[in-house]
Amino acid sequence: MTTAKDIMSPGAQWIPASETLDRAAQMMRDHQVGALPVSDPNHDDRMCGIITDRDIVVKCIAEGHDPARVRCGDLCEGTPRWIDAGSDVSAVLREMEGHRIKRLPVIEDKRMIGMISEADIARHLTDDQLAEFVQRVYAG
Repeated sequence: MTTAKDIMSPGAQWIPASETLDRAAQMMRDHQVGALPVSDPNHDDRMCGIITDRDIVVKCIAEGHDPARVRCGDLCEGTPRWIDAGSDVSAVLREMEGHRIKRLPVIEDKRMIGMISEADIARHLTDDQLAEFVQRVYAG
């Protein structure tokens, strides 16, 4: 059985909810990623959301806000989604398709150990499975 841990990209970086969006953008650039899980220091550094490069552009810059003044936690919405490291790929697909998300943190022993992205999924699916995944996540 192929698990979430098998297909994830290891070593995902966190950013505190209190950090600014310009710092988040710098971290994304430095680590060559498009998303960062956001930790809440008021709740044992648990994940309170994920900030994406698109969030920074659409919810901050395009709205006329200064990314040096807006905090990551300000853009976190809803319940963060994640998957256990031992879950099989079908569970990963159900979670991503069911919530129409493109990135999924992988948790082991209550700690984030990696992130699954669309590229990670693409490397482990047949062409038919990939086409179905894309249709379900991007269906409007």
